[in-house]
Amino acid sequence: MAEYSISGLNKVVRGPKRANYDIDTINTILDDAFLCHIGYVYNNQAIVIPTAYARKDDKIYIHGSLKNRMMLSLLDAGEASVSITHLDGLVLARSAFHHSANYRSVNIFGKVKKVEDHQEKMNALEYILNHMIPDHWNNVRQPNEKEFKATLVLEITIETASAKIRAEGVNDEPADLNLPIWAGVIPIKQVAFEAISDTDLPKDIEVPKAVLNYVRNNKR
Repeated sequence: MAEYSISGLNKVVRGPKRANYDIDTINTILDDAFLCHIGYVYNNQAIVIPTAYARKDDKIYIHGSLKNRMMLSLLDAGEASVSITHLDGLVLARSAFHHSANYRSVNIFGKVKKVEDHQEKMNALEYILNHMIPDHWNNVRQPNEKEFKATLVLEITIETASAKIRAEGVNDEPADLNLPIWAGVIPIKQVAFEAISDTDLPKDIEVPKAVLNYVRNNKR
């Protein structure tokens, strides 16, 4: 079972018993989402921005416009910190102090480079779209030359990472267990509803199989 080595950068300090450095576990958490948050510094101001991403092996791909200040700041810095979180439940304790949440989170640290090769760049755009809706790339119009040239794609090579996972019930004080107060967990999950076709679609255009599959697989 391969793990990322623990350093001052990726070490989970608060709640270390929930830390996980296993590469497969971290990749699974990454693959279960397509929205991440990336921190960067612009004009000496720390900013965090949500953005879509995709993972391919030990690479994370993101994209934006050529003038996107986050993308340009990451390129200038040459490194990035990326965070992904899944909220899995609300943990409601007897006491206000012990309220918590169940979650799976990952922090990634890696080197940044601009994707220059034409085919590699197109592949990265395909990864990002298919990471959102599996197998949907072939259902859409591919980027034209103008769109392609206006898009900046960055590759973040994962150098180290750590996960933090809470998947348990209420942890109340023993003295509170007999209080006449309800305690428990509310499971949380993101779900998909039936796809709503655009009103301008020709009447003979059907919902693609990839979209139907996504809805079916994420209904509950």
